[in-house]
Amino acid sequence: MKSILGIGNALTDILAVLPDDTLLRTFHLPRGSMQHVDMETGDRIWAALKPLGVKYVAGGSAANTIVCTSIFGMPSSFIGKIGDDELGLLFKSDQEQYGVNAMLLKSTRSSGRSMVFVSGGNAERTFAVYLGAALDLVPEDLKPEYFQGHDYFHIEGYLVQNQGLIRRAVELAREAGCIISLDMASYNVVESNNAFLHDIVDHYVDIVFANETEGRAFTKLGSPQEILDEISAHCKIAVLKVGKDGSWVKSAEEQHYIPSWPAKTIDATGAGDTYAAGFLYAHSLGMPLKVCGEVGSIIAAKVVEVIGTKIDIPRWRDAKAEIRELIAKSGK
Repeated sequence: MKSILGIGNALTDILAVLPDDTLLRTFHLPRGSMQHVDMETGDRIWAALKPLGVKYVAGGSAANTIVCTSIFGMPSSFIGKIGDDELGLLFKSDQEQYGVNAMLLKSTRSSGRSMVFVSGGNAERTFAVYLGAALDLVPEDLKPEYFQGHDYFHIEGYLVQNQGLIRRAVELAREAGCIISLDMASYNVVESNNAFLHDIVDHYVDIVFANETEGRAFTKLGSPQEILDEISAHCKIAVLKVGKDGSWVKSAEEQHYIPSWPAKTIDATGAGDTYAAGFLYAHSLGMPLKVCGEVGSIIAAKVVEVIGTKIDIPRWRDAKAEIRELIAKSGK
């Protein structure tokens, strides 16, 4: 079985389902956006969420993906930075529980947290993120031996606030012979770092995952087909997720539309992260491009049926059975 290494912000998700948009307006958070906040603002938001009832889940985009690849059976490792505190311990124990080789460095700052507002009929997510210790992960922390022996290297776009770190990481991953994948993470992150992302994708990244708004920010184009074509011109495989309408995958002249797998959606948090895990797992098995997208769609459909990013055991069992059947039909 091929192995995967991920790098990202080691965050604990604090999830709350909102009755309306009042809190979003109070803290000037555009619906569907990801905003960085300082510790004081983060504490105020946390206090405002508590009366609504919150759920604590170890998260972070790349960490979510790596936990899922580990559950699929891929040897999976993760690089991040945490504080010496309760949230840091929660994050570390969560990764170890799912079999992830957690390479977690320590910071003097408190562990990062992502406050996730779930709102509206389509379970749209808005993020207010205090990065804390995660911000202290620097290029000098990365060692070549972290990357050696891994077949895949997965990066979350949220890390681009530290361009030196990402550049060092992709250089080491390329030297180690890894297939490199990037999840673009958020449209406002892409808008703020467009030139850097283009440079990294052009020179290092093999597989790009983007949703429609991220893809539009990256390409400055309008339709899904235009966006898909443009991203695929910069990398080997382009994956464009279009929410409940499914996804598109393209490599050179090969292109497939992947319908959404049936699901009763209550919270879309983690759907993109788990899609990436399913896609990369299938890709590591040598599955055809279309099957990779379908495996991503199957597992994404399971996570949207639960609050948060952790799929329960019955849904994992169902997903694995559906994926086995799909792979058997593919004839591979």
